[in-house]
Amino acid sequence: MGETLTPPAERECELCGRRDVWDADNWHVVESGSQHCIHEWDINGSYNPLEG
Repeated sequence: MGETLTPPAERECELCGRRDVWDADNWHVVESGSQHCIHEWDINGSYNPLEG
């Protein structure tokens, strides 16, 4: 097995521009977007959470 799961370090909503960063436990808002946005995060097919 030997693979490690690595979450993204940051994400940005493609609709409203909200930016979040990940610490060891949770997402934290860096830049607010719309309160009513459903949030379409910019994580796409090029992101691979598996290392190893």
